[in-house]
Amino acid sequence: MAKRNNKRVAATSAATARPGAAAGDDTAITALTLAAAPLSPEMAAYFAKCQEKLGFVPNVLKAHAFDMAKLSAFAAMYNDLMLAPSGLSKLEREMIAVAVSAQNRCYYCLVAHGAAVRALSGDPVLGELMVMNFRAARLSQRERAMLDFTVKLTAEPWLIGETDREALRRAGFSDRDIWDIAAVAGFFNMSNRVASAVDMRPNSVYHGQNR
Repeated sequence: MAKRNNKRVAATSAATARPGAAAGDDTAITALTLAAAPLSPEMAAYFAKCQEKLGFVPNVLKAHAFDMAKLSAFAAMYNDLMLAPSGLSKLEREMIAVAVSAQNRCYYCLVAHGAAVRALSGDPVLGELMVMNFRAARLSQRERAMLDFTVKLTAEPWLIGETDREALRRAGFSDRDIWDIAAVAGFFNMSNRVASAVDMRPNSVYHGQNR
């Protein structure tokens, strides 16, 4: 009996000693060794704004910080697509990001944008459903049409035709909205591929947000 108890204690100690699954994600941001460049005044101000508003600088920005031109272009495109005025709500745009990332199995974007869906919707379960399978979520007709289009555009873009655009119009989207859906989906397909190629790791803080 004593030996059996000792084995249990050893097993428990080994489990306790195991590092967390996200250990190191805030220091080893990618699998590449790229020296950070000096931040431009514009990007230094942007990083400071992120720190003030979020409490941290997203690792995707740090990952791009080896080249100020690339960092500036990435931040400008992201902010225009995700934060600028649009017929799509911020939540809808984050839902597109997660649907694309789920199709591509992009670890970084599923964690970061899954957290954004939880925050914007106030519904932690919706955030989890979007990451796992948006079709299991109780979505509006508009949301379902948008995400069906998004996933088809991600998985089989050559099959997109007028019937797909017309389905979005019937769900209440304008032609400008269709452009925005495609632009957001396109951006995250690009981002997913870069993130997967370099093993980009999300900030560990995302895992516990808005649950």
